[in-house]
Amino acid sequence: MLLRYRYRVYPTAPQRVSLARAFGCARTVFNDAVAARKHAHAEGLPHPSTAALSKALITAAKCTPERAWLGEVSAVVLQQALADADRAYQNFFASLKGKRAGARMGPPRFKRRVGAQSIRFTRNAKFSVLDNGRLRLPKIGDMRVVWSRELPSAPSSVTVVKTPTGKYYASFVVAVDDGADLLEPLAAPEAETGIDLGLKDFAVLRGGKVIENPKFFRRLERKLGKSQRVLARKAKGSANRAKARIRVAKVHERIKDARSDWVDKQVKTIVAENQGIYVEDLNVKGLSRGGHAKSMHDASFGMFLVRLESKAARAGRTFARVDRFFPSTRLCSLCGVLDGPSGIEGLKVRSWVCGCGAVHDRDQNAEINIRREGRRLVAEGHSDTRNASGQDVRPGRPGRPGNTREGQNEEPTRSGTAQAAPEPGTTVLLRR
Repeated sequence: MLLRYRYRVYPTAPQRVSLARAFGCARTVFNDAVAARKHAHAEGLPHPSTAALSKALITAAKCTPERAWLGEVSAVVLQQALADADRAYQNFFASLKGKRAGARMGPPRFKRRVGAQSIRFTRNAKFSVLDNGRLRLPKIGDMRVVWSRELPSAPSSVTVVKTPTGKYYASFVVAVDDGADLLEPLAAPEAETGIDLGLKDFAVLRGGKVIENPKFFRRLERKLGKSQRVLARKAKGSANRAKARIRVAKVHERIKDARSDWVDKQVKTIVAENQGIYVEDLNVKGLSRGGHAKSMHDASFGMFLVRLESKAARAGRTFARVDRFFPSTRLCSLCGVLDGPSGIEGLKVRSWVCGCGAVHDRDQNAEINIRREGRRLVAEGHSDTRNASGQDVRPGRPGRPGNTREGQNEEPTRSGTAQAAPEPGTTVLLRR
């Protein structure tokens, strides 16, 4: 298993000049590769190979007066920039063909001088971590590193990153054993929890434990707006505009770092205290398009779920996602009847009374249902809820026939004639 370990580095003034030169050379090679492939596409020429681009944009370019300065940096940095451009085009074509998961990707764009910059050194570059703790990079020198923790093994590559605020980091890729982060199993039956995410409270866990929503962006929204208005009044290209841009970047960085640190702490606590963790498979991207888009982005549910799943897998914990259409809020956790609040108006209802007489807190009831559904999925050997494929899912209802096409999640084909419902008491198979 490969992991990244990131540390803060403090280069000297001459080293910062060398890093800026390396950033610029890598950016130039990347942009030249993108421009060459765009030109070939516009002219109807064959797609140039990586070997041909390496020979033309690096080897031959160093012999020209316009690109002679490419020889002032490590050749590995230039080769890795070219590999990044090739990988970006591979991902773009795979996305067009539907072979790559996720949203549709656009073609690679040119890199800019402003913003984050990065270069990568592999083992071929002969970088090394010295006995005195400094990081030696070719044609840059020995940089001071703040080692917050030890590397578990020798790194295979290191990426030097400069943030928009001018901070430098070294990100090492190291190989670790799959069981290196395993935790002791928890045998207690109550050591499992469902997680009901929300905007009012970030999460509700077992026993009514509430994780408050920190709202990092909302806290600094006024300060960010003020700094952005100051930036808008500065003349483009002026030194004052560059200073104002850094002030805006510092506010963004403060929000991002505080949110990331908070998410890591919550994930670590949940994984340490629970053997089984069950969450909702939220459509975060879809929820981020509505009227609460700013609050959804501020909550960072996607970051939380990704890190929680990764940490749980490395720690040997049980993790399962419950289908987003599972009615965890409307389902009574005592009698199993769908009698809870629904629709847009139902979002305002924080507690409700079931027909059986049970009084439910909205979020605590949802946590119980998520935990039960997650436990059922794990018992059946599934990582997520089976898709009903168009069938009715209300308890006590016989339902209707599902989609007969194996492996498809689309709704069943509707015909002009009504489909016959199965006899009461029969079992309707749910297809994946």
